[in-house]
Amino acid sequence: MTLRKYFVLCCVMLLGATGDVSLSCGMKEVGSISLGRWTHVFGALLNPWVLAGIALLIGFMAAYLTALSWADLTYVLPATAMGYIITAAMAKVLLHENVTPRRWIGILLITIGVGFVAGGPALTPQESHSCHRIAAEGER
Repeated sequence: MTLRKYFVLCCVMLLGATGDVSLSCGMKEVGSISLGRWTHVFGALLNPWVLAGIALLIGFMAAYLTALSWADLTYVLPATAMGYIITAAMAKVLLHENVTPRRWIGILLITIGVGFVAGGPALTPQESHSCHRIAAEGER
């Protein structure tokens, strides 16, 4: 794998974690929104943390799409599992959330488990990656 591909995977992890933490911070400032007050979601879009989170998650999606353009989903998703650890660490440090030892163990077990899945090749050799081919086979 090239340095550029590692960079894209790091961007997926960091942008996703930072975007989620920004959204959480903004929504804590906005306060509780219920089904009866669902229109307050639009007001939340004026919060700078929420806007920053949305922008970061758009960047995450661009990096994620880039990674999916050269690797299988079953490789990209596990390769970015460290994002769970980054998100928990950022939530603890920046949002002062209580991440109990039990949660840390769970996060580590998920990350390790996902790491086992990532042990294969980045791209599965096959004739075509076309979703159209898959849809056509389903119509038969």
